[in-house]
Amino acid sequence: MEEKSVNCKNCEKDFKSEYQFCPHCGQKSNDELTLGILFYNTISNYFSFDARFFKSYIPLMFKPGYLAKKFIEGKRLLYLHPAQMYLFISVVFFFLFSMITRETTQKFDTALKKGFNQTEAVLDTIQNKVLLDSIDREKLLKSTEELKTNLEENNVNIGVNYAELDSIIKGNKKKPAVNSSFSFNEKKIDSLIAINASDHDVYSAMGLNEDAGSFKRKLYSQALKFYKQRNGGSILQAFYDTIPIAMFILLPIFAFLLKLFYFRKGSFSHHLVFTFYFFSFLFMVFSLLILTDFIWKIPGFLLGLIIFSTFLYLWLAVKNFYKQGYFVSFVKSGIISFMYLSFVIPLAVLIIGITAFMLY
Repeated sequence: MEEKSVNCKNCEKDFKSEYQFCPHCGQKSNDELTLGILFYNTISNYFSFDARFFKSYIPLMFKPGYLAKKFIEGKRLLYLHPAQMYLFISVVFFFLFSMITRETTQKFDTALKKGFNQTEAVLDTIQNKVLLDSIDREKLLKSTEELKTNLEENNVNIGVNYAELDSIIKGNKKKPAVNSSFSFNEKKIDSLIAINASDHDVYSAMGLNEDAGSFKRKLYSQALKFYKQRNGGSILQAFYDTIPIAMFILLPIFAFLLKLFYFRKGSFSHHLVFTFYFFSFLFMVFSLLILTDFIWKIPGFLLGLIIFSTFLYLWLAVKNFYKQGYFVSFVKSGIISFMYLSFVIPLAVLIIGITAFMLY
């Protein structure tokens, strides 16, 4: 009796109808599209939000280095793939992080504009004071001249050197207040902007040289844009927006540091697997902190202990993954953390800040 066969809708190859899955591509033979299947496939394919995530969660949080070690040993389907784990948790973290940054940028923008207004008011007061002082000097000089004339008319000499007195009074001049938080004259810039002067004239008034390079011209262009809009919140938001991209650069740098200290412990990909899982742990901790902070304000000392615990996690993860003693692992993880926090991250922050300013 001839066995009945069906045609796979995915790979278009025939297989026995009694099979529940296509032996060629693995798709389910009777895969009717429903809302449940649609959303499950979407989440599973793009975020791998399936049983493997929950199976990987406990080892990730409470067994430092365990997942990376098992993945290197060959257990690559039992637990969630390190890159998929990192991708899913980082998406969750930056979503929560964006909820915080939105409020922060608004407060920063409001405070910055208020600061500008207060500064302008103070500078106006100082300028008025300087103007009044100049009027007082003129009055004093006039009084001194009248006194000198009256004394001379009456042939009275009180032993005063009037020339020296005049120089003392005239020398009592205050330098004009610098009315800008920038290194240029705001009134001159404002007047040029008011008459719609060309950018070339405005840049020259700001102090840009004719032979300046393209990078410096770009800086002046962004500074003028910031001066016109007084919108620091946009720069801060641009800074926050570049952080996820920067993390993809910082992550392999951390793996490279591991490679330097454990150059005999596998290839660079081995260290990258460890880094993916470790950064996933960090993002998970920070995500839980953000969620908790929405409900309950975490005390500073407790927050400090939690952050410090991430170093302890790294120490134990390094010890378990690279199979070295507690002391050696503590020293190496300490040096790696110090180098990363003291040099790599500050440099990354500087680059992110410049990039955000340029993209503003």
